[in-house]
Amino acid sequence: MAGRINDDDVKAVRDAVPIDAVVSEYLQLRNAGGGNLKGLCPFHDEKSPSFQVSPSKGLYHCFGCQAGGDTLDFIMKIDHLSFSEAVERLAGQAGITLRYEEGGYTPGQSGRGERIRLVEAHKAAAEFYVGQLESPEAEIARKFLAGRGFDQGAAAHFGVGYSPAGWDHLTRFLRGKGFSDKELLLSGLAQDSRSGKPIDRFRGRLMWPIRDITGEVVGFGARKLRDDDNGPKYLNTPETAIYKKSQVLYGIDLAKKEIAKTSTAVVVEGYTDVMACHLAGVTTAIATCGTAFGGDHIKILRRLLMDNATAEVIFTFDGDAAGQKAALRAFEDDQKFAAETSIAITPGGMDPCELRLAKGDEAVQDLVGSRTPLFEFALRHIVSRHNLDNPAGRAAALDEAAPVVANIKNIAIQHESAVQLAGMLGVRDEQFVVKRVAQLARWARERGKQPDRPQQRPRPYEQVPAPAAQPAGPALNLRNPVHLTERELLKLALQRPELVSPTFDAYGVDEFTAPPYATVRQAIAEAGGVVSSGEDYLARVRDAAPNDTVRALVTELAVEAIRHKAPDEAYAGEQLVQVRLRAVDRRFQEVQGAMARLASHAPAEQVTALQQELWVLQQYRQSLRNNGAAAL
Repeated sequence: MAGRINDDDVKAVRDAVPIDAVVSEYLQLRNAGGGNLKGLCPFHDEKSPSFQVSPSKGLYHCFGCQAGGDTLDFIMKIDHLSFSEAVERLAGQAGITLRYEEGGYTPGQSGRGERIRLVEAHKAAAEFYVGQLESPEAEIARKFLAGRGFDQGAAAHFGVGYSPAGWDHLTRFLRGKGFSDKELLLSGLAQDSRSGKPIDRFRGRLMWPIRDITGEVVGFGARKLRDDDNGPKYLNTPETAIYKKSQVLYGIDLAKKEIAKTSTAVVVEGYTDVMACHLAGVTTAIATCGTAFGGDHIKILRRLLMDNATAEVIFTFDGDAAGQKAALRAFEDDQKFAAETSIAITPGGMDPCELRLAKGDEAVQDLVGSRTPLFEFALRHIVSRHNLDNPAGRAAALDEAAPVVANIKNIAIQHESAVQLAGMLGVRDEQFVVKRVAQLARWARERGKQPDRPQQRPRPYEQVPAPAAQPAGPALNLRNPVHLTERELLKLALQRPELVSPTFDAYGVDEFTAPPYATVRQAIAEAGGVVSSGEDYLARVRDAAPNDTVRALVTELAVEAIRHKAPDEAYAGEQLVQVRLRAVDRRFQEVQGAMARLASHAPAEQVTALQQELWVLQQYRQSLRNNGAAAL
């Protein structure tokens, strides 16, 4: 095993890769003011952005779930990596060669993190498959692509390749690259044979690399080409440490920027459909990988769409029974989006790939443009199941459809849809339907649940207060002006140390009444104080924190916006004076209490000493009130 990574190299990695560049690979970030950026937290489900990134400090913090840290902490948490794996990944991106304290420079293969090795194996496999697509054996694969309108350039753009039909072509290739049989089996690229030796999992198939949102290859989708292949039409990588089919979307690496830019995502059903859409100019298309569109997929899209008012998710389905069933299943998840959801039904049962081949790029664009709101599609489906020729049938249809309309988030659209439902049902008194829908919606709001859907207890993080009002621990009360001022002073000491230096370093830990703040004050002292602030100042303070809870609080205070829009020395002086004044007041009361307890039984010299301290405290308090920061 390789030894500990050199500290200077860890620091170089932190400095080389900006935190906003790393985080923006996973979610959309927008300006939060004060030099910070905000987005929807990737670590918990939320409706409004409480996740903030401070590029200047290299830190992130979520004011909803309290997750926070630096670039390495983010990578470790979001991709479930060890510390060394996170450093190795970012070092690879930055082109930094790591040194290890034991064993010299680049470590042996056994010393690399498992996840890193599996990603490297997939990268090498993808390159191998792309090269094989040009082989004589792969003519059948090239004909398949050409038959669906994809030329060599299209194949190269999506990294499409070919797996040779032999038993162990890829296995032998990767062994030659230094990968062990164990790594090949763990990656899902190989499988055990009857002889006990690994053989290729994919043989004689057209190969699509499946990439995560950052662009790393984590799996493959393989399409059968030959009649003598007894396997399934499509064969995907099995679940591995880096591939979870419910957590990946094919094409997300290519579509994410346009999805964030346009606040639109188009969900199609297959690899060729994604290719066809992108080549036709619909570059927001993505697809699931051998599984139904579900909750984890929604979370990925929500972080890119930012759940703004104009965001839209468009599902494309065939017009057959299976397509309608899939559309209704998608509608069940509609309320998990803050975005509007729509459906585009392909004509004649054609998928987008077939549509492009038959009618060209414009037909694919028109398909997306002709979308229908998903709730309208669901309404028509509900109404079609009832006999509208008699009052009982119309009443039953209304009872089933009205809760769907009441569920619509936009009130104006809700009203219009109620009128539309009345028309579908053939009810002349449309106001009767409108009132019924409004009644259900009001009932739902009063009870905090959706109409006629299972009641769910609202999650505590769905309504996140502004960062400045978010308590950071059980001992904090930000309605208490004392705690609020102490918090503000610590934020200045961490974010703008030059404004409170060197005065702050003379403040005792006991001048901070909230225990968590006192602990942060101690960590600042152990890190060398504000006078020693430099480019690694925050890292030193976080390292000096006694536990993860305090470390998280340091990160929170370093990221949270200072309450003054343009903090200067005068504002910093006010906070310093307020904290000191309150400390002086507390000491004054303590001395007065001590004198009262002593009464007339104390030695004269002890009483005199207390009286002298009271006089000094009183004079100092008056000076602070009259002269402000100049008296400190």
